[in-house]
Amino acid sequence: MNRVVKAHLALLGVNVIYGANYSIAKSIIGHDIQPYALVLLRAAFSMILFWTTSFFLPKEKIDRKDFIKLLLLGVFGVALNQLFFIKGLYESKPINASIIMILNPIFVIILEILFLREKLPPVRLAGIVSGTIGAALLLLFGKEISVHRGDIMILINCISWAIYLVMVKPLMIKYKTVTVVRWVFAFGALYVLPFGWPELQKLDVHAVSFNAWLCIAYVIVASTYFAYFLNTYALAELSPSIASTYIYLQPLIAAGIAISMGLDNIDTRKVLSAVFIIFGIYLVGLSRKKKKSEELAGQDAAR
Repeated sequence: MNRVVKAHLALLGVNVIYGANYSIAKSIIGHDIQPYALVLLRAAFSMILFWTTSFFLPKEKIDRKDFIKLLLLGVFGVALNQLFFIKGLYESKPINASIIMILNPIFVIILEILFLREKLPPVRLAGIVSGTIGAALLLLFGKEISVHRGDIMILINCISWAIYLVMVKPLMIKYKTVTVVRWVFAFGALYVLPFGWPELQKLDVHAVSFNAWLCIAYVIVASTYFAYFLNTYALAELSPSIASTYIYLQPLIAAGIAISMGLDNIDTRKVLSAVFIIFGIYLVGLSRKKKKSEELAGQDAAR
């Protein structure tokens, strides 16, 4: 199995995890644990997991100039991203968060063009449009949508995550996944400490149910440790816009889980939505293959 296929499978895994995370996190925030306390636990324990993992892998030395980038990645990839997401989810609804997050690929494309000087192939644009239509079909029709203050927080989280995806790409070409992510979380945990510590001190661990601890463990281990690891790993092979396009799978996965549990049913809208989303991801992936082919053709011509 080549590295590109592994990268796509990694992104698929990430979005399966995130697809379930909206409802799992929402079920415990404000009831069993306060938002910023959860963020601190999420950042601190993930940092420990990443650093522990790094001890079993070959060591890499970080160039001094790259620490500035890692400091900023801690801001956008952990602090702003997680503080605004968890607090926003607490004050909003999972459906609203899902809708706002489908804007992420659009923000990523804008940042790629501005900072990575990426060109936007028509095929990739068509894929983004197709994915957006598919996600909107699934999320908007038949739903009662009301705007909350938390929605603005989710939007800030969405922009912050887009900045992280674009900023981390050059470092992923230069270093191994765990080398980058362990430092991102080391700095990120420090940033969220002043916000999460006061709430964490008030946490009554004995009052938290076993099921709630399982949900907290899921948020820490699955939606943070594994998800960040797989996402950053995929960025070594794929562009940020391709990685962000997989976000369209999240509402589809959530719908699939609901159907499998008998909580929802298949209808024409869901099937049509799935077709648009899968076709959109296919087009975005196809644009990468065309770009690679053109680069190889250019190299052959230059020989």
